[in-house]
Amino acid sequence: MTGTGTPLRVGLVGYGLAGSVFHAPLIAATDGLVLDTVVTSSPERREQARAEFPDVRFAASPDELWQRADSLDLIVIASPNKTHVPIATAALKAGLPVVVDKPIAGSAAEARELAALAEERGLLLSVFQNRRWDNDFLTLTRLVAAGELGEVQRFESRFERWRPQLKGGWRESGAAEEIGGLLYDLGSHVVDQALVLFGPAVRVYAEADVRRPGAETDDDTFIAITHANGVRSHLYASATTAQLGPRFRVLGSTAGYVKHGLDPQEADLREGRRPGSGAAWGVESESLWGRIGAGESPFTGGGHPVETEPGDYPAYYAGIATALREGTAPPVTAHEAAAALDVLEAARRSAREGIVVTLEVRS
Repeated sequence: MTGTGTPLRVGLVGYGLAGSVFHAPLIAATDGLVLDTVVTSSPERREQARAEFPDVRFAASPDELWQRADSLDLIVIASPNKTHVPIATAALKAGLPVVVDKPIAGSAAEARELAALAEERGLLLSVFQNRRWDNDFLTLTRLVAAGELGEVQRFESRFERWRPQLKGGWRESGAAEEIGGLLYDLGSHVVDQALVLFGPAVRVYAEADVRRPGAETDDDTFIAITHANGVRSHLYASATTAQLGPRFRVLGSTAGYVKHGLDPQEADLREGRRPGSGAAWGVESESLWGRIGAGESPFTGGGHPVETEPGDYPAYYAGIATALREGTAPPVTAHEAAAALDVLEAARRSAREGIVVTLEVRS
């Protein structure tokens, strides 16, 4: 537990997409946190960071942070997936609380080992599952909790894109150590959301295909989950979808909810817009609201529009600051991330062997 008063000093490892677009702006926008140090050896990325955060310091490697661990209060790891476990391990051993971008590790066993280390040291360990604060997911969570759909029977969730040309980089690498591919990238989000909404998985079936010429790892993936409570989740992650489906299609015993389009927060962050800068944050236009109803397609006027809750990525780091100061649980735990990795590992095996994989429900 860290006392109140001066801001908590954050060391950010990595300043690529995750570090520059998501973590740095959200850290800087959070009361009680200050971006102290960015770890990058790239002159271009240092210049980019300094332009937005003039007072930030730099380090060329994470090892420099461990040498001055007493001057930091939190380490955020936004470096490539293969580095998550070794850097998080080193940070915890240096006595520093840790936030890791998803996926926390390549396996559930590694995630649980990190969780055990954090618990042994009495340190916070959390995973950045920002999509729990997407506007559509917050709206759906409210509808389900209020019983607006009756008993949910099927949950369809899609992160689909049309990217027929490869972008290159480690995310598209087929090397096992890179933990690339959509299963562990967008799949981490859709699986986490399904587990948050409907609880543990007991059976998993998956299809993972490599569609684009020159691609080395899955770029078109489907995961079917049977939850312990009987709900079935059908989850899609694709870079090769020429016609995008609904983001959510949720079918219950009395009504269904259909929502198209993506939460606006990522696009706003990419464009340089920042939370707290004056404009309403995470709010979408009425034309994008989802619809709830029964018996007729929303495309032909079925049902009625449901106002979308504002998206709230800033809530994640606000929860981290509270957890550090008050000793409460973080907004996402490593054990929750490990449960999602159980599903992702089962999905990878299912796709490889063409089988349905049964999971044990952990207490």
